Amino acid sequence: MPLHPRTKKYLDQYNIKTSITLLDPVGYLDMITLIKNAMVVITDSGGLQKEAYFFKKRCFTLRDQTEWVELIKAGCNQLISVDNDDIVDVILESLNEIPDFAKQIYGKGDASQKILNALISNS
Repeated sequence: MPLHPRTKKYLDQYNIKTSITLLDPVGYLDMITLIKNAMVVITDSGGLQKEAYFFKKRCFTLRDQTEWVELIKAGCNQLISVDNDDIVDVILESLNEIPDFAKQIYGKGDASQKILNALISNS
């Protein structure tokens, strides 16, 4: 799990140990590779919620709200309050729920072709 430097500081400060393999922060392309190969995504990042959807990965967002409400409505993303003492239990209980990634929330992926066709026909 890539770890924000501030989070690592607090883990060290409070001597918190975990069995999760922690990584230094990674760049965008490395993060995309990690998401692509992940079983699920657990994040507090707005951007990673959407990236998880594009890779058809179940996402658990540790926040009280999200700007990507369509992902919540589609069942691809689940909000979990950071005040919840049972975050791990909520995630484990929800792993059997399979989101329907067949829904085309953001279109069919052909916007660039449509734009190109429009530009060609108007030139």
